[in-house]
Amino acid sequence: MTLLLPGSFHKTSICSGPKSDGAPPMTVITTAIDMHRTIAQWRAAGDHICLVPTMGSIHAGHLALIARARQLGSRTIVSIYVNPTQFAAGEDFDSYPRNFAADQDAIDAAGGVDAIYAPAVMYSDTHATSIVPAGVAAPMEGISRPHFFTGVATIVFKLFQHVPADTAIFGEKDFQQFAVLRQMVDDLELPVTVLAHPTIREPDGLALSSRNAYLSPSQRQLAPVLYQTLRHTAANILAGAPIASCLDNATQRILAAGFDKIDYLDLRDPEELAVSSTAHPDHRLFVAAWLGTTRLIDNCALGADQP
Repeated sequence: MTLLLPGSFHKTSICSGPKSDGAPPMTVITTAIDMHRTIAQWRAAGDHICLVPTMGSIHAGHLALIARARQLGSRTIVSIYVNPTQFAAGEDFDSYPRNFAADQDAIDAAGGVDAIYAPAVMYSDTHATSIVPAGVAAPMEGISRPHFFTGVATIVFKLFQHVPADTAIFGEKDFQQFAVLRQMVDDLELPVTVLAHPTIREPDGLALSSRNAYLSPSQRQLAPVLYQTLRHTAANILAGAPIASCLDNATQRILAAGFDKIDYLDLRDPEELAVSSTAHPDHRLFVAAWLGTTRLIDNCALGADQP
């Protein structure tokens, strides 16, 4: 059964963005009640509905998720909402890139979607309930940013109530986040299927991220070392080198290249995210490292093909 959040139903707003190619305009929906009405109409027509959740600042990685959603469903929705509860004090909530018109243009140029869901707020002034995940949320980001997954799980749970889609698609760059959301959907028996899409990268291997815009030109040149080191380390582990020494060498390589700090560099299994001592092709290397004030995360399966 889908839960409805009455506090989110106090306003009504649907508008359409212009399109120049003669195709129907994309609908921009800003309230849950209108989103539910729209989805009810689509579902009555037998449509399969796919959701791509974003915080805006649309780039090619998001567009790949949207393209996959269009393949999987007959209706595609992109949500755009910068979620304040996943930012701690002193993090980049205020400076996080926001340009809704540019996001619309990027989505439109890539073929468009059936609707953009862009609520102004998703928390009432009296909001007091949160989803607090454990399990796969505990290591890595759970240690470095202990507030983060509560904010993510809560907003995605709310989003699934506002946008009761059949399928939601997330990127593998945030693999631990996907694992947390997969666990939440399973544990709470939510009526949505969550899927992961492979990370989209620049030609030099840097994972696409909205926060890449924070990098200076010199930092941008250095940033691909992170993924290059993961691939080098994966090859050594698969070749039989001791895992602990491979991880130590990778740490030294990243720091020697000019990164300022590493929050974690781990090899873990993809289901429970337990530390792995096995060179299994499906097990993944995870890293979070700082270039100046910019924190970059990445991961890859040991046996993944290089781009």
